[in-house]
Amino acid sequence: MSTALNRLGALEAARKLQRRELTAVQLVRACFARIEQRENTIHAWTALQKQAALDHAEALDRGALRGPLHGLPLGVKDLFDTVDLPTRYGSPIYERHRPGLDAAAVALCRHAGAIVIGKTVTTEFATYQAGPTRNPRNEAYTPGGSSSGSAAAVADDMVPFALGSQTAGSIIRPASYCGIVGYKPTFGAIPRAGVKSLAESLDTVGGFARSVPDVALFASVLMRDPRLLDLSYDAKPRIGMYRSLQWRHAQSETKEAFAQAAATLSRAGAHVEEVPLPPEHCMLVQLHADIMAFESSQSLAYERLEHAAQLSPKIQAILEAGAQITAEEHIRNLARAAESRARVDGWFDKYDVLLAPAASGEAPFADLGTGDPQFSRAWTLFGLPCLNLPFATGPQGLPVGLQLIGKRYDDHRTLAIAAWIHERLLAAREPDIGASDMWPRG
Repeated sequence: MSTALNRLGALEAARKLQRRELTAVQLVRACFARIEQRENTIHAWTALQKQAALDHAEALDRGALRGPLHGLPLGVKDLFDTVDLPTRYGSPIYERHRPGLDAAAVALCRHAGAIVIGKTVTTEFATYQAGPTRNPRNEAYTPGGSSSGSAAAVADDMVPFALGSQTAGSIIRPASYCGIVGYKPTFGAIPRAGVKSLAESLDTVGGFARSVPDVALFASVLMRDPRLLDLSYDAKPRIGMYRSLQWRHAQSETKEAFAQAAATLSRAGAHVEEVPLPPEHCMLVQLHADIMAFESSQSLAYERLEHAAQLSPKIQAILEAGAQITAEEHIRNLARAAESRARVDGWFDKYDVLLAPAASGEAPFADLGTGDPQFSRAWTLFGLPCLNLPFATGPQGLPVGLQLIGKRYDDHRTLAIAAWIHERLLAAREPDIGASDMWPRG
């Protein structure tokens, strides 16, 4: 029995735990068995606490039900402070750092019954310097960044859910590369207190799971919104297909997935229409990069000014570029972003959701870096809720997903439509299996 428990989705496991058909100890043991089998290959974790997790599980099994996440093992990106584990932010500067408190998102999960089993690898301060993590679908490839360890741990069945964060494309891209659902909610919908800041107007807390209902379960706790537990949707959605002005960088597998999704959803009864590309959107990737660089140079001022020698050349270049941007330029950039955001908000009078590329294509080789966030920058800049929906496969047999974008502050309907769309995409792709079963495992 225990050999398959680690593959349970979060919602299915939660229901079994709530009915006492499964114990938290059984589930935690199964997850650690998987970690012990695969961690030397995947390198998803920076710290683990097996005995503490088992002790917590035993206490939960003896006591009353704690909440919606009762007994569920949780991975926490090493950008989030934790009271009982070191928090290093992916940097040697913080090698011995123990914050002594939990980030708000971690505290909310624990209060709802989740069991923190360890910290997952992040790139350096959630930027571009890759960590040791490898893609569970093929270890020669990157899992993406910056939430690399969280995405890999969920994709490899080490945990049913893991916390992540996105400043550019750090949830959507790893989810696409690893073949799982990644969810970046509306900006500010989940508290960022206790998460190392990179860019104040962009940083967003979210997470990874194996299905849309699974991420909605955790979002219901993190956003204190029980409506997210009901994703029923009876209408036929109006879907805008948005290629983006970066379409020339999309590889054939992404273009094929885009076309396949449009045809499949149209046959399923959705109203599908291509969105015209506004010429001014050509500036959005660079606009996001400039805002991120300026705010990063401010947020990481201590590290930049006092510990520059311990920073990688990649992040040094970002911080140096940000330091050259003046406050007046930054204010103008924020104003341009607000103007573009207001125009995009108007699109949702016509469309319920948008579908766009999640990444250029399959994951690149690990030695080439963590991939390019260009297909996520604009949506992060606008603060819109986004999900990666995995359903296709590229020429190397690796996952390919599409990015679903919803209206700001309309996360409930966005998740409900995402569940409707994903169910139909999977049914058309592989009638008898789910997304997590489509790619080989170790």
